[in-house]
Amino acid sequence: MSETEQTRCGFAAIIGSPNAGKSTLTNALVGEKVSIVTHKVQTTRFAVRGVALEGQGQIVLVDTPGVFAPKRRLDKSMVAAAWAGADDADAIVHVIDAGARARLEHGGAKSGDKRMVQDDERVVEGLKRTGRKAILALNKVDLIERDHLLAMSQELYETGVYSDVFMISAKTGSGINQLKSFLAGLMPEGVWHYPPDQVADLPTRILAAEITREKVYLRLHEELPYASMVETEVWKRLRDGSIRVEQSIIVERETQKPIVLGKGGAAIKAIGEAARKELEEALGCKVHLFLNVKVDPKWMARRSHYKDVGLDFDV
Repeated sequence: MSETEQTRCGFAAIIGSPNAGKSTLTNALVGEKVSIVTHKVQTTRFAVRGVALEGQGQIVLVDTPGVFAPKRRLDKSMVAAAWAGADDADAIVHVIDAGARARLEHGGAKSGDKRMVQDDERVVEGLKRTGRKAILALNKVDLIERDHLLAMSQELYETGVYSDVFMISAKTGSGINQLKSFLAGLMPEGVWHYPPDQVADLPTRILAAEITREKVYLRLHEELPYASMVETEVWKRLRDGSIRVEQSIIVERETQKPIVLGKGGAAIKAIGEAARKELEEALGCKVHLFLNVKVDPKWMARRSHYKDVGLDFDV
């Protein structure tokens, strides 16, 4: 058998409630940052494909938006994208925040824990409807007593929607290698879809916008609601090999613009510096990043914003 015939390649969808740790898990499996991670829920708005390698196996990881109860058009498009990512995958990994579930059962629940467990139940019901089996990845297990963890694992397994259970900590890396090896074995035989040095198939302009959007959230998480996005408007390679990037941070209301700018422009300056530094690390060259703030009350209702990031406007 030739080396080409021995290789494996397929898709693994990472699904679960918002903020369960899906993006952190994707980044841990890839070994590099391909999906933005913040402490705010619903950060991932569209399926980001990361590429993980394990021996002769290539796993194309589809990090989907969270599955939750949708209210607005954007919410519905995000949930549809999550299930679409799972439909076509060779394997499905359902990430559950074990810490949230344990706190609800044994005391000390935080804000959002109940909603997260309800979202987990939505995923279970969705899997039952489709008849697909998923791999259960109990995340943040380092925060829970072993007896509680085993009981939780058994209870979830008895729902009948899981084929296997892995106990992991995406943040510390515990259990990640075992899960990665298992996923590689599930991939069908075939040639690799991507070169070995490619970690994501996200267009660079969109990746750049996602990096800046992450910095906006990290800086302004207490003041700015989710009604914001980042758009890369200019991407130009200069003669010296550096890249000029011009982006707009789009908010819904005039009152939100001063929040993004900050006193004396301090907030947008800090956002720009953090985003530029990460872009330079990702691209391996000098980046000239220019940010401005636009107000567009109807950006969530514009078809073009959905199409650009692969979301279905008509869900």
